[in-house]
Amino acid sequence: MPITGNTHRRRRSWKRWGTGAVLACAAALLALPMLPERGQASAGSAAPSTITWRPCAGHRNAQCGTLPVPVDWAAPGETFKLEVARRKATNPAKRIGVLLVNPGGPGGSGVDMALGSQFPAELRERFDIVGFDPRGIGRSHPIKCSKRLIDNAPGELPRNQREFERLVSHNRELRQDCRRHSGPLFDHADTLSVVRDMEALRAALGEEKINYFGHSYGTLIGQQYAEKFGGRIRSMVLDSNMDHSLQTKDLAVTAAAAVEDSLKEFVRWCETTPTCALHGQNVLLRWDRLLAAADRGALYESNAPVSADDIIGRAYEAFSSGPPEWPQLAKWLTTLRIGRPHPQGDAPRTRQAPGTEPHGRDAVFCQDWQARIHDYRELHALVRAERAAAPHARTSPEMREAILSCIGWPKHANNPQRPVHIGSHAPVILLANARHDPVTGYAWARNVQKQAQKKIRLLTYDGWGHGAIGTKCTMNAVNNYLIHRSLPRPDAGCPASQN
Repeated sequence: MPITGNTHRRRRSWKRWGTGAVLACAAALLALPMLPERGQASAGSAAPSTITWRPCAGHRNAQCGTLPVPVDWAAPGETFKLEVARRKATNPAKRIGVLLVNPGGPGGSGVDMALGSQFPAELRERFDIVGFDPRGIGRSHPIKCSKRLIDNAPGELPRNQREFERLVSHNRELRQDCRRHSGPLFDHADTLSVVRDMEALRAALGEEKINYFGHSYGTLIGQQYAEKFGGRIRSMVLDSNMDHSLQTKDLAVTAAAAVEDSLKEFVRWCETTPTCALHGQNVLLRWDRLLAAADRGALYESNAPVSADDIIGRAYEAFSSGPPEWPQLAKWLTTLRIGRPHPQGDAPRTRQAPGTEPHGRDAVFCQDWQARIHDYRELHALVRAERAAAPHARTSPEMREAILSCIGWPKHANNPQRPVHIGSHAPVILLANARHDPVTGYAWARNVQKQAQKKIRLLTYDGWGHGAIGTKCTMNAVNNYLIHRSLPRPDAGCPASQN
């Protein structure tokens, strides 16, 4: 869909770090099944909370429920209701267990994934598909913030220390506003707390072990659950992987490099495909000229100004899709025209929208990543490093937005970066990643594999887009692993497909 505005301040889901690509992925991957009538304690554990199930509105074969869990696991007391949905295995005689699912984000709804995704029949019949909305997200005590503050975020990348301070002030005001509207849970939205919730859910379901499928940001949930509760895992698939070991600069640089790689794949496709609207042209040169014109304020679509952020954001969305939307992007680029610079007046003020809206993504990311930039000089150095890694794509708009959202936050994150360490009790986990993923770059999956070699098997999809699972080859590998715990050979790969 068209992208407008400044991409670094636009609120997305890790997206597919949420929902768009993963639904196609999951449609190819897993199912529509169900679970037991009430949760029960697993052997040898303290009696957990129970889930009272009810029919899900509009989903005849599904059940919905809530599980009370502590707001603060370090000091249990006040609780909130974790929203859960499940579809029971269609063949109870062949039932293996539960398959917990998470689409990423942060901000994606596991409930919606369990209720709405179409999983293949062989998984539907053997697993209860269970999804939950992570704390602060969806129906699980959503973090809410004033629309006025969300809509009036600074619209440009800071160009000096004064503008940097303006962003600091806005972020601090927004953070306090979100805390005021959301209560104590706001300060406990980190993934380690989600992992504790997931373990409570396992116990409430009465399962000795779980199976798990996490996509994009949901892979961080899986990695950290494996660290803390590895003995409770039967099988785990992590598609399009986060690398939680990366500090701020490396995080931004590797994310930008992944977008640059996807841009080069688009250029290569245009140069070799006669149906590309830019075929026969020097595509990269045209791209650079369009960005340069946008920087001067001289680029238009019809009579509407187009910014460099608009172009990069539109391309990022196209590259993230599965299959990538290269034809649509090429056609759109042909509609842009270079003209005279437009007047540089003050940007129109956003309408002062009343009320609040869900906005949990910043709380999750800024508590999971100690991504703190302290002044304009440090920000400028980071932008230069991005440009060195991505001279044409310039940045990952989604990652830059996430890092900028943490400027002005308290110094220490709840769950700061560190390499993953998976103990001996966990099974070997199957990672899957597209080689040309612009959102969670292939280098991240490789790095996670290096951090936990004996506990990781990486399946490489030699294609494009944000999501590795969707072809017959990748689906077969995942199904064999989830059902039979049969791993693909080391360094296994699946060929690319543009269908």
